Formats: sequence, C-alpha cells, structure tokens
Amino acid sequence: MALLGAAAASPLAARAQQLMPVIGYLSVGSPDSDNIPGRLVAFRQGLNETGYVEGQNIAIEYRWAEGRYDRLPALAADLVRRQVGVIVAPNNATTLAAKAATSTIPIVCTVGMDPVQSGLVASFNRPGGNITGVAIQTAELMGKRLELLHELVPTAIEVAVLVNPTNPTATESETSNLQDAALSLGLELHFLQASTPSDIEAAFESLVGLHAGALVVSADTFLSSQRAQIVTLAARHAVPAIYAVRWFPAAGGLMSYGVDFADGYRQMGLYTGSILKGARPGDLPVQQMVKVELVINLTTAKTLGLTIPLTLSGRADEVIE
Repeated sequence: MALLGAAAASPLAARAQQLMPVIGYLSVGSPDSDNIPGRLVAFRQGLNETGYVEGQNIAIEYRWAEGRYDRLPALAADLVRRQVGVIVAPNNATTLAAKAATSTIPIVCTVGMDPVQSGLVASFNRPGGNITGVAIQTAELMGKRLELLHELVPTAIEVAVLVNPTNPTATESETSNLQDAALSLGLELHFLQASTPSDIEAAFESLVGLHAGALVVSADTFLSSQRAQIVTLAARHAVPAIYAVRWFPAAGGLMSYGVDFADGYRQMGLYTGSILKGARPGDLPVQQMVKVELVINLTTAKTLGLTIPLTLSGRADEVIE
C-alpha cells in the first residue's frame, strides 16, 4: 500500500512541478552583479508580496550574458522557446532584446531611458502592448554627476569619462547629456572606452597622459560588476571619481549620485506577480523612479586630500566614514 501510494504521488509531484509558473530572468550581468547588493533579493521580495516564492510555487529561469551584450538576442530567444510566463528585463539592452524576441509574452523591465520616446510603450499610464515596468532616467543624471564632481574638484578642467562601447543604449544618450553639462561648466571631456578588465587597466593608464583631474564612470552593468577593480585603480592613480550607484563608495570609491535600484527591482517583482495572477502588462502604468541619493565616502576624500564643502556634504543622503 505504501509503495503504491509513493508511486502514485511521484507522477503527481512531477505534474505539479510542470504546472508551476516559470519566469524568465534576462540579465546582461552575472549572478554576482545582480545579487550585490541585494537587487535579486528585492525582486524576490516583490514576488513574495504577491504570494509567489521561488522554488515553492514559482520557478525562475536565469539567463546571464556575463557582460556580453551581443549574447542577449540568443538568450532572449531561448526564453521565448522555453515559453516562460513573463520575461524580466532589468536593463535597457535586455528590454530591447526581449521586445525583439516576442510581442506576446509579457515583459517587465527596468529601463534608464524614456520608454515612450524609445517606442517601448504607448504612454506611462497606459503602456498597451506586452511591456511595462520601471523607468529610471539614468542618462539625465550624468550631467548632474559632472556638476557635483566639479563642485568638489573645481580645479579639474580636464575630466575623463569611462564608458562601455558595447552598451548599445547608454553611451550615446549619456554622452550627449555630459557634453551639454561640460559646455556650461567650461570643462573638456575625454571619453575612455572599456569592455574588459584589461581595457579598464589601459583606460586608467591613459589618464596620466590626458592630465585628467577627475573621472565620471558611466552607469553600465559591466562597469558596475568591476567596481572593485575600478575603485582600486582610482585610488592608485589618486583620481577623484563619481559613480552612478552607491555600491562604489561603499566599496571605497569617492562618491555616487543615482537611484536606489533595489526599489526598482522590488517593483518588477510586484508587477511580475500581478501579471502571473492575470493582470495585463498594458494596463499596469510604468512607474517612474524620481528619488536620487548622493553618497560620499569621507575617508576616501581625506585620502585624496579633498575637503568636502559644507554645501555638498549638507546635501548628501549618506556620508561614509
């Protein structure tokens, strides 16, 4: 009797596993870059708030591009063949790859560009189609980062900008925004390209010849995953640098100005759960993240011989000592 019961239960368990909803998670990064500091945790929290727990009543198929933007179309197509219930795309490039791969599977995204102007959705309030999510205007923040860096290091007229040339969606918009800010501040920009760790080493070596007195680091997933290397090199070359996310000053970088990505990931989890429960992505308004945070590492500033002006430290949301 017990053996018969176990035999009967096994097919039922297998059938339940097959019926479990599956989410496709498409990332240009790696498990490390998306887990630190807690972005995937925030995504799962959003799912949990809608009643879904990974491994219990939901499965997640992860696809990692490991910094290779050219791999995204094939990874997105693989998720479509897998017939996942929702594709989660936490990046401009992953969203565009998912959009090109399917017009029917719901896509929940976080983008750093205007989703209406880029043709992803019809409007913020009524997206229509199969895409919704969170909009973070990261490109527009680049000019502000340059202003903050200039406020801290006003003598640095030559400023280097580290970008990833393989990022198909960020570089052009960030460059335009930075050039406008540089023109108004009377600064000269030098764009340095890096898409591998060795490229980053070479970019910092070129800072000496350029006489760049400060550095702006682009909001790029690959560059963020290399934050330990970048922070170390910035310290070695004694160059003041500003970054897009607080993970850099938390790792010893000088300062950052940007949004809290964890909030966006939690919202993606909430929307993903809602869609699995029957909501249509076209009816879920695109959420706009407007709150930004300024984080300053006071210890690093002292090491660089910099005095943080009260007008700057007073505006900081967090000062790391």
